[in-house]
Amino acid sequence: MGWDVKRQLTKINYRIHTDSIKENLIPQSVTKNQATIIYATEADILNVALFGKTAKNWRDENKGKDGNVRDYCDVTQLVVLANLEGINAELIRQELSQSERLIKLNEIAIIQMKALINNSSIKRLELINNRNTKDNE
Repeated sequence: MGWDVKRQLTKINYRIHTDSIKENLIPQSVTKNQATIIYATEADILNVALFGKTAKNWRDENKGKDGNVRDYCDVTQLVVLANLEGINAELIRQELSQSERLIKLNEIAIIQMKALINNSSIKRLELINNRNTKDNE
């Protein structure tokens, strides 16, 4: 299970998340650049809820690394991130404010990380991922 497969975990709910943003947060008359900013802001809500920092904060702290924070996640973080995408989509549909959603998402991220951190299924995925990563090097 290499990098591509790990990232698929978060892409599963990506469409649900972006559709909710498109349907509920992006006004009818908006430029493509403005829409991009809205999508990026919503992605950063998830980043802050789970990692405690925005994508830009992470890039600033990791200047020598390619990619973004999600490229360096472990399997547990990616599972929680995928879950947060679906949850945020629903919270957007419920018209909760951004600040309310961030608080709820952070609480959920903490609960899920605690629940999954010692999960045997996650540990097996990590072992498989580590073996495959070594094989691909």
